[in-house]
Amino acid sequence: MPEVNVTWDGEGARQLHTIDISIAVATDRGLITPILRDAAAKGLQEIAALAKALAKKARDGKLLPEEYQGGSFSISNLGMFGINAFSAVINPPQACILAVGQSRSELRLAEDNEEDPKLQQHQLMQVTLSSDGRVVDDELASKFLENFKANLENPARFSLH
Repeated sequence: MPEVNVTWDGEGARQLHTIDISIAVATDRGLITPILRDAAAKGLQEIAALAKALAKKARDGKLLPEEYQGGSFSISNLGMFGINAFSAVINPPQACILAVGQSRSELRLAEDNEEDPKLQQHQLMQVTLSSDGRVVDDELASKFLENFKANLENPARFSLH
């Protein structure tokens, strides 16, 4: 959604032309957010490999300034540490940060057959979007989360190149 790919420059919103995703990485020296540049032009495999390489560089203290300065949207994942849900603080001048919690299994009754209900296992994950209301209001944030949920529930929508 290009509407959330904005920054606040002190005077107003600035629409960005590329989607540069900052990923939060914990290091011995504190948190740093290396950037996956032009993420929309990459496939999932390329993004995963690049994120892994940038995280290693960050932990080794070898990131160049252009690898962590800028960005249009941040993602912080504490789910890998067993955290179910949390709120993350926006990295100015970015307008949004997505906090990703742990994925977990849950049993639920299948909704498709009321006469013969069956338990089905579902994967659940809680995410929290923090946004700067000057540029991404609650309605737009809700639409973003609806699209995010739809994409996660239908992984075929992602490009795998």
